[in-house]
Amino acid sequence: MKHIKLAYIGGGSKAWARVFMNDLALTEGLTGEIALYDIDQEAARRNQAIGRRINEHPDTLSRWDYTVSSSLDEALTGADFVACSILPGTFDEMHSDVHAPEAFGIWQSVGDTVGPGGVLRAMRTVPIYEEFARAIARCCPNAWVINLTNPMTICCKTLFDVFPGIRAFGCCHEVFNAEDFLCCVLQEELGIPRPDRHELVIDASGINHFTWITEARYRDTDVLALLPHFMERFFESGYCEKRGVSPDDWRHDPFCYGNRVKMDLFRRFGVLAAAGDRHLVEFLSPGEYLSSPEAAEAWQFHLTTVAYRKADQRRKVEDSVAVAEGRKSVVLQRSPEELIALMKAILGFGAVISNANTVNRGQMPQLPLGSVVEVNHVFDNDSVRPILTNPLPDAVAALVLRNALNIENTYAGIKARDLNLIFEAFLAQPLCSRLTSAQAEELFATMILNTREYLEPWYDLGALQ
Repeated sequence: MKHIKLAYIGGGSKAWARVFMNDLALTEGLTGEIALYDIDQEAARRNQAIGRRINEHPDTLSRWDYTVSSSLDEALTGADFVACSILPGTFDEMHSDVHAPEAFGIWQSVGDTVGPGGVLRAMRTVPIYEEFARAIARCCPNAWVINLTNPMTICCKTLFDVFPGIRAFGCCHEVFNAEDFLCCVLQEELGIPRPDRHELVIDASGINHFTWITEARYRDTDVLALLPHFMERFFESGYCEKRGVSPDDWRHDPFCYGNRVKMDLFRRFGVLAAAGDRHLVEFLSPGEYLSSPEAAEAWQFHLTTVAYRKADQRRKVEDSVAVAEGRKSVVLQRSPEELIALMKAILGFGAVISNANTVNRGQMPQLPLGSVVEVNHVFDNDSVRPILTNPLPDAVAALVLRNALNIENTYAGIKARDLNLIFEAFLAQPLCSRLTSAQAEELFATMILNTREYLEPWYDLGALQ
């Protein structure tokens, strides 16, 4: 039994923390302390109470000491692992990120990674992550740091840039969903029972939420070679890999989709985009899939509104309060996430290969060295080693490079606290391609002033007043 300390930054999380605590409880071989730190101390104490109730559940395999830290340094001191999962600002700020651009004909299906919403979210997030990196260097320089916050790429970029010696990686489950989709292709085309995604061997590369699968094999079968016939059958109707859904469930489930964008991109480029459609479309010009709400509906994906997110958050808070107070039973269920498996591999329980976001040191030659890329890594015995990827087709590499450079330029502007440099990266976003410079300046200023409470501590906004 290994005893570790994990510092959870954003320990009042309404979603990720609960998933993390359940998975830890259902994992053998580990125990220790989970130090919850959050600027919302009440939320952290609520998760502490839930953690203690999980410890009492008869199905729990490992029990943890859940503590609430009053400061970031207290949480980090002595940590073996650090998990970062925060919401930069509130959903009121995200409402502006997502919906203010609609006045200029820009529609965003997520609004937290790239596009105008992604830039503004990055402006709030990077200064916070700069402090995280400095605190980790000060308090636990040898800890392994796992980032879960979006925008993933720029969060990881900040950690690596501020603390070059940091041992960090970013985790995202979007590739897992694409693997599940490929398992459905195997079932539909070969008539075999749907395999587990871990039975696939894939090569995936790109940047977070814009990663591409160039090779996928199941035993001796080339799974990508099955896609053309599969698409003849299912392109028009759409096909969602989630178990228990019907073809039309995307109409009322914001996180269901028809994978029609994914299939169309495969038809165009011969490689499979690995993120969900609602993420993929924000990296492309709006005329392709995101010209209007009606276009999104035709392509069978959702524009996830912030009103939905607010209502979902209220439901999650109510559920957490009920569980913490004992008015609702703890339900232990293992998630499809791989965080605990990756932690155990690092601790020496056996090697695991999985996708992760780290600095490009040559594992993806088509993107600049020093940028953050998402590729497969070997997790094993206190190491995380990237695997050299297959090359992307030139046309795909060009699309990925455009967005990677936009992220690099956004980070450079934020690091310098230079609104002019940030604006140039804002204007270069594919979703802003239909704006004139004057329109972009108006939208940029509007979005900044809408969220000024979370920007004024770090930026000089005087020229925008």
